[in-house]
Amino acid sequence: MGCVFCDIVTGKLPAARVLDEEAFIAFLDRKPLFHGHVLVIPRVHVATMAALPADLAGTIFPVVQRMARAIELALDTQGTFVAMNDRVSQSVPHVHAHVVPRRKGDGLKGFFWPRTKYGSDAEMDVVAARIRAHLPPAPH
Repeated sequence: MGCVFCDIVTGKLPAARVLDEEAFIAFLDRKPLFHGHVLVIPRVHVATMAALPADLAGTIFPVVQRMARAIELALDTQGTFVAMNDRVSQSVPHVHAHVVPRRKGDGLKGFFWPRTKYGSDAEMDVVAARIRAHLPPAPH
């Protein structure tokens, strides 16, 4: 059985990408907590945090940080929520960080989170483009 995220990396499955770099890609979650909910993943298949090579472990969070800034600017949010599940509640066994736009009073309480849907793939593409436009360049 294949990995859905690996299929997104290779282009076998479509995704509204917001970042496409050498080691990582990021794309909109198809069942987001809120519009603009992004998943940041390493291009290589790694199932768990324990298996993540040190070079990727040391570079994933700067990517997540850039993504959080881009989401706040693109979507005029008050902040973001960043989370990673490892094995338990990890719906796809491929390391991924959730970067979720947040606003006071948005309804997220504890770990009982409502899910929303995009009206169409075109709507997803518009949100992805807005975030891409605000993404800071990778530091060199």
